[in-house]
Amino acid sequence: MTAKEYLQQAYRLNELIDSDVHELERLRDLAGRISSPNFGERVQSSRNLDAPFVKYLGDIMEMEEKIQKELCRLVVLKKQILAALESVADREERLLLTYRYLNNESWEQIAEDLSVSMSTVHRIHASALRNFPVPNQG
Repeated sequence: MTAKEYLQQAYRLNELIDSDVHELERLRDLAGRISSPNFGERVQSSRNLDAPFVKYLGDIMEMEEKIQKELCRLVVLKKQILAALESVADREERLLLTYRYLNNESWEQIAEDLSVSMSTVHRIHASALRNFPVPNQG
């Protein structure tokens, strides 16, 4: 695994969590909607008497559990990455990797944070990836 692939694990997991949170919000929105009763004749002999939100509760609970597991994985992964970042000697390289892969900052924001040009950001990034020690994935 390359340095970039290793570091992107946290970035991608964070993106996945964000996506799951949006899905959870959608499910909660659906569960909160009130549907109008249908008073027309029914041919079907059995009728579901559950409130409309009940069918979403299981999905909501599953999504909350999934997000919780992903958050736990993210915390562990970030701790591992932070420990590996400690061995990067150059302060700017360490900061850049932290801003990008742990804080999910844009390249423009990183340039502003470091008070450097975009080309310097990309030069520092390339150097930082070369100097980053990828931990063994036992």
